[in-house]
Amino acid sequence: MNNLNTQTKESQLGIKPGDAKEMLSLGNDRFLQGNTLNRDLHQQVKDTTTGQYPFAAVLSCIDSRIPTEVIFDQGVGDIFNARVAGNFVNEDILGSLEFACKLAGSKLIVVMGHTSCGAVKGACDNAQLGNLTQMLDKIQPAVKATTTGEGEERNSSNKSFVNRVAEENVRRTIENIKSMSPVLAEMYDNKEIDIVGAMYDVASGKVTFS
Repeated sequence: MNNLNTQTKESQLGIKPGDAKEMLSLGNDRFLQGNTLNRDLHQQVKDTTTGQYPFAAVLSCIDSRIPTEVIFDQGVGDIFNARVAGNFVNEDILGSLEFACKLAGSKLIVVMGHTSCGAVKGACDNAQLGNLTQMLDKIQPAVKATTTGEGEERNSSNKSFVNRVAEENVRRTIENIKSMSPVLAEMYDNKEIDIVGAMYDVASGKVTFS
């Protein structure tokens, strides 16, 4: 597993899906401990001029508190990033993930939600605003599927509810990837890739894989 040097075709080929998950987990541990690797990022820019061989693709929210390479302590050319408020999938994102895995060789897809997600809060409150309305509609199935106790608020004032909806949204997004992309579903069934969920805690910086 190549954590410090720029990924090459050879190093990428040697990474299995489980290795890729471990690399991200260890990177987050280093981030939490303040012990990140001392990479020469300018050299990595040069090294990736003629090609890229990322070992993973991360689908996450656009939230500014989640700079993906930073929290996973990865360098230039290590991971693909697909970001959209609420970390859901549509045809464009699915196509991007298919490119990442089938054509560019990534071994892992991580669908990562996070605590205190503004998009999830908006969906919980049924917010209406321009194009935001149709975007939040894609999170509504997770809102409806998340149960609450008697008298428990089902809106953004209930932090626990919001975070549970975010977790459910991750699970549903993974299901949608498998059901909406025959390309990725076949790679998953053949164990060429893995598709896993994760939650990022904005208060601590910790990523918890599901």
